[in-house]
Amino acid sequence: MGFEPDPVDSFVAPRVALVDAPLVRIHSECFTGETVSSVRCDCGYQLAEAMRLIQREGRGVIVYLRQEGRGIGLLEKLKAYNLQDMGHDTVDANLLLNHPADARTYGSARAILADLGVDKLRLLTNNTDKIHQLQGHGSDLDIVCHVPMYPRWWSDDADAVEHAADSSVLSELSYSRHLALQKDVMAEADRYLKTKAQRMGHMLSMSPAPQLAATTSFWPLK
Repeated sequence: MGFEPDPVDSFVAPRVALVDAPLVRIHSECFTGETVSSVRCDCGYQLAEAMRLIQREGRGVIVYLRQEGRGIGLLEKLKAYNLQDMGHDTVDANLLLNHPADARTYGSARAILADLGVDKLRLLTNNTDKIHQLQGHGSDLDIVCHVPMYPRWWSDDADAVEHAADSSVLSELSYSRHLALQKDVMAEADRYLKTKAQRMGHMLSMSPAPQLAATTSFWPLK
C-alpha cells in the first residue's frame, strides 16, 4: 500500500492508497499496560502485536485513542484496580464507581480513517462492540473481516510463540518486551480476558487455546 502527500492539508498527511483492505488496529491508551508493563491486562501485548503484524505486511494503520481505562481515565482506573484487589472483576469495579463497563466510543476513529482514505479494512480486534460502533451511525466503513488477537502465551506451540519472527530482529524492537510474555506471569491478565469474553461479548474462546499460525488468520464478517 503506497502513501502520498495530501496537497489540501496544511500539513503533509499520508493518505492510504486503497489497493486492498489494510490491517487496522484501533487501540485505546493504556498507560499501565503499555508503559509500565502491568500484567493485569493484555493491552501492551495487543498494541505490540498489532505493530508486529502491520510491520510484517509492510502496510496498515494504528489509530491510537486517548481512552484510558475503557474511557474512565487513569485515576478512576486505579480506583477500579483497588476494587479488583478486593475481589471484584473489571466490569463490577467500573460499575461500583458509577461508570459503564465500557465508556469508549469510536466516532473519532471513523473520522481519522476517513481522513486517511481508508474505507475498507481488516480489523485487529476481539471486541464486538467496537465492530458494531464502527459500522453503525451511517458509517461507510467496510470491515471485511476481523483478525482475532489471541494472546501468544495461550499457545503451547513453540513455533507459534515465536511467530516465525527472527529473534535477533525481535529483540531490537522497542516493544519486544510485550511480545515475550509468558503464561506463568499472565494469570491475572487471563482472568481479565475471561471477564471480557463472558461479560463483555469479546470473541475469545476460553476452551483449550487454538494453535496460533505464523501468518495472520481472519474471521469473515459477511
